[in-house]
Parts: sequence; C-alpha cells; structure tokens
Amino acid sequence: MLGWHGEGMEFLIGLICLVIIAVVIVAWVASLYNGLVRSRNGYQNAFAQIDVQLTRRHDLIPNLVETAKGYLKHERETLEAVTAARTAAMTAQANAARNPGDPAAMQGLSGAENGLTQALGRLFAVSEAYPDLKANQNMMQLSEELTSTENRVAFARQGYNDAVLAYNNKRETFPGSVLAGPFGFHKAALLEIDDPGKREAPRVQF
Repeated sequence: MLGWHGEGMEFLIGLICLVIIAVVIVAWVASLYNGLVRSRNGYQNAFAQIDVQLTRRHDLIPNLVETAKGYLKHERETLEAVTAARTAAMTAQANAARNPGDPAAMQGLSGAENGLTQALGRLFAVSEAYPDLKANQNMMQLSEELTSTENRVAFARQGYNDAVLAYNNKRETFPGSVLAGPFGFHKAALLEIDDPGKREAPRVQF
C-alpha cells in the first residue's frame, strides 16, 4: 500500500512538472507572438503617418498646376506630366495603404512618388523662366506648403523605416524566427523616396 502511495505521489509530481513546463512554453510562445504583433502594428501605424502626409502632398498639386497653367501656356506637356504622375502616385498610395510593408506595394509607391518628384522638379525648373509666375503669391505659398509637406513625408518615412527595421530584426532573429514563418509574419519592405531637395533641371547633352 505504501509502495503504491509512493508511486502515486511520484506520478502526481511528474504530472505537475509537465503542466508547469507546458504553461511556461505556452507563455513563452504567447509572449513572442504578441511581440511580433506589436512590432507589426508599429510599422503599420507608422505608415499611416506617411499616408496622411502623402494625401496632403497630392491635394496641393491640382492648385499648383491650376496656378501655373495661366503662365505656362506653352508648357502643356509639363503640366500634363505632373497631373499624370499625381494620378499614378495616388493609385500606388492606395495600394500601399491596403497592405503596408508589402514589397510589391512599397516598390510601386516608391516608383510612383519618385516619378511625381521628378515631374514637379521639371515644373519648377520650367517656372524659373517665368518671373511673373515665380512672383505669384499663390504659387509662392503653394511651393512653401509643398516643401513643408515633403519634409513631413521624409520625417514620417524615416519613422516607418525604423519601425520596419525593428520588426524585421525581431522576426529574423531567434527566438522570433521560430514563430515568424508558421504564423505568417512576412518580411516588411522599406520605403525609399528621392529627396525633393535634390531636384535638378533635366540635363540635355548633345
């Protein structure tokens, strides 16, 4: 009887140890999972800040084009290029907003925004030949607002890229790498956009 009692206690102790180990493992997995979720939410929220500033940037452009239109009557192609680039950028922005961090969406947004930056660069380069346009108060105000918004985009983009880097580091290093794949935590892509401050007029070489 005593022997059975001793074996029963050993079994009970062993069972308790297994339960404790299982609880610790579950808690560890849950902690890792929650950490990845928080990190993913972090970069997605950071992209939302980019989205706000890009919307503001895109909203300024029609007024900019409308103001310039009265002066640049012989620069229709330049104005149309800006409008077309804005449309492409808005489409790419909507795609990226639906899936922040997706490599294809980020690449599309990067390309579209760089295209818009180049189109705006050509517009401002052309406007240099029209003193009356440069001196137009509305044009000056819109240019200042656009520059301010582009600075905000750059700041928000840096925050997003920092958050993406932190997330990718967490999912690629142990122990996060153990859960990332099975639970669908895919690698997030950075967003690279040309610096509008580096605008230059197109150089034509003969």
